[in-house]
Amino acid sequence: MKGTFIISKKGVKLKNPILVEGLPGIGLVGKLATEHLIKELKAEKIAELYSEHFPHQVLMMKKGTLRMLKNKFYAWKNPKRNGNDLLLLVGDVQAVTPEAQFRVCNEILDYFERMNGKTIYTLGGYGVGKIVETPRVFGSATHPEVVEELKKYGVVFGEANGSIIGAAGLLLGLGKIRKMKGACLMGETHGGYVDAKSAKSVLSVLTKIVGVEVDLNKLEERAKETEKFMKRMEAEIEKQRSGKEGVLKGDELSYIR
Repeated sequence: MKGTFIISKKGVKLKNPILVEGLPGIGLVGKLATEHLIKELKAEKIAELYSEHFPHQVLMMKKGTLRMLKNKFYAWKNPKRNGNDLLLLVGDVQAVTPEAQFRVCNEILDYFERMNGKTIYTLGGYGVGKIVETPRVFGSATHPEVVEELKKYGVVFGEANGSIIGAAGLLLGLGKIRKMKGACLMGETHGGYVDAKSAKSVLSVLTKIVGVEVDLNKLEERAKETEKFMKRMEAEIEKQRSGKEGVLKGDELSYIR
């Protein structure tokens, strides 16, 4: 068994799927938005990704069992004849080194290619260091025509600067090399806390882009549950950090905030 692998349900076929990534990141914006979309659409879990590049721990569950850290793929089949199906990616953590990020992201893209997917939307937060009453959604896209298309939905291009760290950036960068198209949608956020309001802004835009309708009212309630879980995760990883220097440092912790 190789270091990064996907266990997938057999026989799953998707129609022109769009990949939506919502792994942990700034303000947990992408994670909140994607998990809410999964629950509201009642998407089906079809695969799990495990990797030696995730933190070396297992989670102890309330009923006494344990489980590995993982990323999960969910599928939603669009009832419209010409509509796109969705492949939704969420997870506990991201890989903890640059080399590991490349390996895991390429594994994800290999899986997406086998599903004949060509379009990717990654979701995240754009930290501005202050509380924002009405979060805007910033964008960065693979191609000029994607920029022009997403402007129609109110996505702001050209104001966000710097780099996109982790899967939210690499999936698009590596995907572009594979002739895929897409964009990173980033909700304006303080950056220091779990931001349901920013997640709501991002999801409001994304649902219009992909042509689905969901109720956004329960998002804040789910944000509280997510924050409790992630704080527990961060505390456990911090314990490991103190026991083995070099496992997680600095920016790497941002992937599990």
